[in-house]
Amino acid sequence: MIERKLRENGDELKRAQEELRVSTEQLAHLTDEADEARIRAMASETPLAEQEFYEASRHAEKMRRHHTELEDRISLLETRQDELLDEMMGS
Repeated sequence: MIERKLRENGDELKRAQEELRVSTEQLAHLTDEADEARIRAMASETPLAEQEFYEASRHAEKMRRHHTELEDRISLLETRQDELLDEMMGS
């Protein structure tokens, strides 16, 4: 029973770590896009450039929140893995 839970937790941990890796790349890309849009908005001072900056910033912030949620999930999974290993060693 513990071994099955440990295996399932390990599988979920691997998936979450892969999601985090992808999220990290996407976050870097979206942050760069938002920075470029900010510069364009400052330089052109047009409503369209401001709107593009707003949207790019919003996308980057959504990805930042998702990234943080993944980090939190990984932390919980690692804690659960430690608990299961402790339980397995105590049996």
